[in-house]
Amino acid sequence: MVRGLVILGSVLAFLSAFAIWTERQALNTDDWVHTSGRLLKNETIRSTLSDYLVDQLYENVDVSKELEEILPGDTKDLAGPAAGGLRQVAGQGAEKALETSTAQDLWEQANRSTHEQLLAVLENKKEAVETEGGEVKLNLGSLLTNLAEQIGIGESLAEKLPPDAAQVEILKSDELKTAQDIAVAIKGLALLLSILTLACFAGAIYLSRDGRWVTVLLSGVGLIAAGFAVIVVRHIAGGIVVDQLVTAESATGAGEAAWDIGTSLMTSIAKTIIVVGVLFLAAGWLASPTNGARATRRYMAPTLRLHPAYVYTALGLIVCFYFLTGPTQGLRTLLTTLIIAAMAAFGIHELRRLTEEEFPEATYDDTFGGTRDKVVSAVKDSAITEKVGEQASKLRLPEVKRPGGEHGADETDAEAPTRTMPTGEDARLERLEKLGSLRDKGILTDEEFAAEKARLLGGDSSSSG
Repeated sequence: MVRGLVILGSVLAFLSAFAIWTERQALNTDDWVHTSGRLLKNETIRSTLSDYLVDQLYENVDVSKELEEILPGDTKDLAGPAAGGLRQVAGQGAEKALETSTAQDLWEQANRSTHEQLLAVLENKKEAVETEGGEVKLNLGSLLTNLAEQIGIGESLAEKLPPDAAQVEILKSDELKTAQDIAVAIKGLALLLSILTLACFAGAIYLSRDGRWVTVLLSGVGLIAAGFAVIVVRHIAGGIVVDQLVTAESATGAGEAAWDIGTSLMTSIAKTIIVVGVLFLAAGWLASPTNGARATRRYMAPTLRLHPAYVYTALGLIVCFYFLTGPTQGLRTLLTTLIIAAMAAFGIHELRRLTEEEFPEATYDDTFGGTRDKVVSAVKDSAITEKVGEQASKLRLPEVKRPGGEHGADETDAEAPTRTMPTGEDARLERLEKLGSLRDKGILTDEEFAAEKARLLGGDSSSSG
């Protein structure tokens, strides 16, 4: 049952990513308007849109005739060539016109109106169906008029544009029933799947009486796998969707860019799932019997035992910060955040119980004092070794020289007997004097002097015996 719950939770996490994306991206007008603004800022999409508007301008209005009416006298014959040249100028200027704040406002207004109309149709509101026959179109007529004004024929063009000029069909009448069924099925699905995902993992962890840390690790692995699966499916689906919806080869680049921008939220959701999975992995490792985890728990034991209120307060602050700074503050975000916070609180409770069993008397002195003592001891041992080496080098006797050689100079007698340290009582006294000198100079402490003295006297006694 535990393994089944972990697998089911991973699958639900995968599905919830798409449900959340659909709810926030396709069924939320403000989010879609924000995304549409990002679409127009993309150079590839802007270039394709400008070409489309110029084509619509020349398809719906006889620009040559309009110029013929404007041009004076004998120059009317130049209307045809001028219209062709104007088309090239319009193509170059349309993209720059779309960069202006006026064009961007018109684009966002058109997208807002279309999205509101789409939601009205999906919610089966009678006024929307009666007025539009169930069809939803993106009306870019205002942008087309704005383009005409940029090239100097806007006043006459606005009156002659047909009502269906520069309108992109979003939803056809025969697709209405299917779209409404999908909207009904998706509505509320993001909240349900998110709660069920966390409930599956929570149930699996609770049922794992023995080896609970393994279940936490597996839950983290499942969440990470689900997040990466969402990213892979998004990439594969992008190629299929663009091939199916974009028929003109020249617009393929714009279709790919629109898919990347429109589904960027899906990638963000997948990354959030992966981050939560990594937190599960960290929690599972912390509760594991490995040496590194046990050492970490030993460092955490004093805080968990002596100051639990601080720990839970820190958790509460983190939860509040995440909820207030998150992309949305809806009911789904609130409930999922509370569930994750409850799981984290349960994990802290279990960690406290484990550390109390392992380190019931742990204190901050035990945690940090042992490390400090080891460092001090290592430094002191190094200093003693260095000083003793210096003193030992001073005890070396010089080589014995004797006069000789052809010129009467002193030379070293390699075969001369080497002087040795005195033995017996004199040797012991000399060594004690050296130790006393080291103590007086502060190189040896009183305890170290006493220990060396006892060793020296003990060694000599056993030797003489």
